[in-house]
Amino acid sequence: MGFFYFLGKRKFYIQVLIAILLTIFLIWGVLQSLAWYTRHGDVYLVPDFSGKTVNELKQQHYDQYFTLNIIDSVYDKNHAPGSIVMQNPLPGSQVKQGRNIYFTVVSKRPEMVDMPNLKNLSLRQALVTLDEKGLPVANLNYVDYFARNAIIDQYVNGEPIEPGTQIPKGTYITLIVGRGNNPGQVPIPFIIGKKVRDAHEALHYASLNVGKEYFIDGDDTTHARVFKTEPGVLSNSLMNEGDSITIWYRSDENFDFKNYIKQLTNATTVDSTAIDSTTMDTIKVKRTPVKYDTLQ
Repeated sequence: MGFFYFLGKRKFYIQVLIAILLTIFLIWGVLQSLAWYTRHGDVYLVPDFSGKTVNELKQQHYDQYFTLNIIDSVYDKNHAPGSIVMQNPLPGSQVKQGRNIYFTVVSKRPEMVDMPNLKNLSLRQALVTLDEKGLPVANLNYVDYFARNAIIDQYVNGEPIEPGTQIPKGTYITLIVGRGNNPGQVPIPFIIGKKVRDAHEALHYASLNVGKEYFIDGDDTTHARVFKTEPGVLSNSLMNEGDSITIWYRSDENFDFKNYIKQLTNATTVDSTAIDSTTMDTIKVKRTPVKYDTLQ
């Protein structure tokens, strides 16, 4: 009986048809199961949860759509304790139902850190150490001392602070710095387009202080970037160590900093301190942290 004998049997074709139908049914079943398991097509846009608490989100039944997780906390006196300051995925992201949303919220109490011993360190070493501890610089007070840019003492709220003292993270530290036997002058770093914190750090690393700060587009510093300085960053002015620089900021949402910086750097002569009267009418002033000048 030859192989092709089965081709002439009706039963053979019925069995082949049944096998094909079963295969199609199984593939369809698998695809339907995957679509149900992965919620195919069931996509949601992640809202902006900034400023809200996780309890408020649960009251608004967001936990029916997302899995809400708090993974970190930071202290921020400008926001209410428990409020959300960061989220992942970001607002506007497309996710499926049940997706984990991770939050960083504002803690009720600031994190405490040990005050490091900065005495006899160089200014650069001290700034790096403070940054690692989350302690910003309030002011650099230069005094007569033989070692230039050596840290002589460290102050908080006008009082000396001993190494190892527990202080809240974010406390502003005043550094007493040596002027050296032959004090020199320093150029102003190019800080146009920098964010507030980055501008402060750049000035401190250049042995300069932050003076008055003006926020042209309002008090929200989130998008604020350096727009102008006095003296101007391109004025070729040399400053004494410890001098203060006045800064004007604009929001990067309302101003094209990329093109502005390009124009500045291509210009042969720039007066970056000039501000027209129309702009000055809209300026809002924000003072820098209190500077303690107890040692002069």
